[in-house]
Order: sequence, then structure tokens, then C-alpha cells
Amino acid sequence: MLALEERPCPICKTSDHSVVYRESTYDESRWTQASFSSRKVPEYMHFRLLTCGACGLTYGSPVASAEAASQAYRRASFEASVESTDAARTYAQYLRKQGFEPGRALDIGCGDGAFLRELLRLGFREIVGVEPSEAPVRVASEDVRPLIRQEMFDRALFAENSFDLVTCFQTIEHVYEPRKLLEDIFRILKPGGKVFLIEHDLGAFSARVMGEKSPIFDIEHVQLFNPRSVRYLLTQTGFQDVNVFSILNAYALTYWLKLFPLPARVKRGLLASLAHPALRAVGAIRIPVPAGNMAIFGTK
Repeated sequence: MLALEERPCPICKTSDHSVVYRESTYDESRWTQASFSSRKVPEYMHFRLLTCGACGLTYGSPVASAEAASQAYRRASFEASVESTDAARTYAQYLRKQGFEPGRALDIGCGDGAFLRELLRLGFREIVGVEPSEAPVRVASEDVRPLIRQEMFDRALFAENSFDLVTCFQTIEHVYEPRKLLEDIFRILKPGGKVFLIEHDLGAFSARVMGEKSPIFDIEHVQLFNPRSVRYLLTQTGFQDVNVFSILNAYALTYWLKLFPLPARVKRGLLASLAHPALRAVGAIRIPVPAGNMAIFGTK
């Protein structure tokens, strides 16, 4: 059972100019520890979502308390090593296009460290990853596990003006106080340093077409951004030269099938077929799709 609490807009703290975007579909009887697992089969369960008239953010209220969410993430399972590797390769391509010189880097919510490996390949040598969940750290490969700190991100762990790059992928929609997180990132970046985020775009075509069958509607996501609200978040926390753009994600066919809103029985049958040795290579084909994610860069 989750402890729920009301909250104002987590960016601008407005509470009296919000409208209901979606009513809650949270069902306590269906909630399990797997609800906070990485890249799970979608449950299509979410808290009540409000849209702030001041900054445009869509946020959950009431939601799981920060302490309840923290405990759930620590105990969450992890079943996404292949997908995390695919995602890391995609994100590295977008970072490479920025022409960013390697320096000291921090990856917040690093999972099993897949992107830490990409940072090493890009020439970064001083690298730290922070990950609260125990399961992904346990399965991290030996080359990156020593770089991971298994704990919640806390600015006090790092000196101000100490990183050239801070990355945070598919994470700020999960945290109770996204504005504080970006303020903390700003403080630990060096002047001229960059933040690189990947987030779901609530206004993307896929989200609009799929509606509440889109996997972005989930109890893990206590806020959902669009280009306007994420740009507002970064500018309000001090970042300049904010660049927001849509990206393509390349995942295996089996993963796309896992996310697609098919009847559960049909989905299980198709996934079982693709797991057959004769079709396993087909299921492993990586397909680039505009899946409704956006990249965000900002400079201190």
C-alpha cells in the first residue's frame, strides 16, 4: 500500500490554477513492487494528473510520498539490460552530435551503468553514476560497477562547480521535486557545463494517439513534461541556451511489442513466438521509432 499526499505544481508551486488532465486509474489491489521496475510491461495505471495553468506542467496529485517512492525504487526489480544498452547507444549519438569535449561527468539514475560505458567510449575518464535501486547495480558489468554509487542523488555528495556534464535520462518525471533536482545540477556544474536530459513528451504524436494506453501514463511518473514546461524548468533554474528537440529511439522489436497496447493474451502469444529459436533473430531487430521522447540540453 502506498502513502499518498497532495502537492502543488512541483515547478512553480501554483495550486489554484490547475485543471484535471486525467482522473486517477490507480488501483491499490493491482499495485506490486514491480510497479516501480525499469521498463516493465505497461500497467496503464497512474495517479490523478493536473495541468498547471502557469507553467504548463502536467503533474500528479495526490501521489506517493517522497519516502514511499524512495523505498519502492530501492527494492524495484530490473529486467532491462538489453534495452538500457540500446538506449545508451542512442543517447550517446545525440551527445556526440553536440561536439562536447570530454571532461568530468555525472549520470543521475544510471541504472546498470550502460551510459557510463558510452561515456568511456566518448573519451570521458572522470565518471560517476548514481542509482538508488539495488537490482541494476547488482547486474552492472565489472567495467562500470566501480563507478556507480548505490544511493539517492544528493547534491551534498558533490562539490559545487565540479562537473562538465551531468546527464539524467527518463528520471525527472519520477522525482518528487524536479525543480530542486535541476537547481542542484546547476550548482554542481562548472560554468559553461551542460546538462543533458531525455524525457517523455506529453505532447508527442504517439502520446496523443495512444492516450492513456501510452506507457508514459504510469504511477512511476509523478509529472509529465512537454517542450514548454521543460524549457520553463531549465530557464527558471538558471540554464541558458536551452535546446529541446524530438529524438528517435532504437529498440528491439520484442521491446516495442512489449510496450504496444495489445490485449494481454495476444501480447504474451506474440512475445512467446518471438522467443522461439527460429524467430529470435527477428525479435532482436532494432527498429528506430519516434516514440515520443525529447532531448534537452542546457548550459550553465
